[in-house]
Amino acid sequence: MRLLVVVCMLCLLNITAGAQVYKYIDSNKITAYTAYKKQVNADPEKRLVNLKDFIPGLVLDIRYATTNNFTGQRVYNSAMAFARMPVAQALKSIQAELKKKGLGLKIYDAYRPYAITVKFFEIAKDTTFVADPRKGSRHNRGCAIDLTIINLKTGHELDMPTGYDSFTPQASANYKNLSAKKRTNRQLLRSVMERHGFKVYSSEWWHFDYIGWERFELLNIPFAQL
Repeated sequence: MRLLVVVCMLCLLNITAGAQVYKYIDSNKITAYTAYKKQVNADPEKRLVNLKDFIPGLVLDIRYATTNNFTGQRVYNSAMAFARMPVAQALKSIQAELKKKGLGLKIYDAYRPYAITVKFFEIAKDTTFVADPRKGSRHNRGCAIDLTIINLKTGHELDMPTGYDSFTPQASANYKNLSAKKRTNRQLLRSVMERHGFKVYSSEWWHFDYIGWERFELLNIPFAQL
């Protein structure tokens, strides 16, 4: 009898822990690994692609795998970037276009498990610079990219309006009180992204959503399973 009680208590703890991740949204709206694999088998475009392996010369600066981010915590276990197949293909084309000018892409963040979106919201309590967990993020769908442009020869980032994850008015995609150089560099990034099917997020010059993101499900798959 005592053993049965212990087993029941452990089961209840597991259920509670699982529910904690989805407390802002119906758990049926979040896709885990098994369901994701079935979706990919039915539609290969839904596959999450390892961007570093897929795009020649791509540079990663995954801040959430370090403490150098707005949380001050390491929230990713590994510095990796994934995106759905059409997103990855578009980024590959952008990288090739920029390379002709001696430039390239640096990725700050890409696919983000839903559990991380919940954590960000609970730290920031803000839905301008972090996603509302009741809706989920386009990062959770593998269809949003945080990035900038670098000089391939020096490896240095082009001079942009702010640093990454700057929760300030200057981070807005349309902020005007900037130097001519910052405006030119921001417009260069925006133009090349828009030509390849992305739309900038108005509050963050570095954040771009892939047009057509609606057909991709919200995911909560750790990098280790990918």
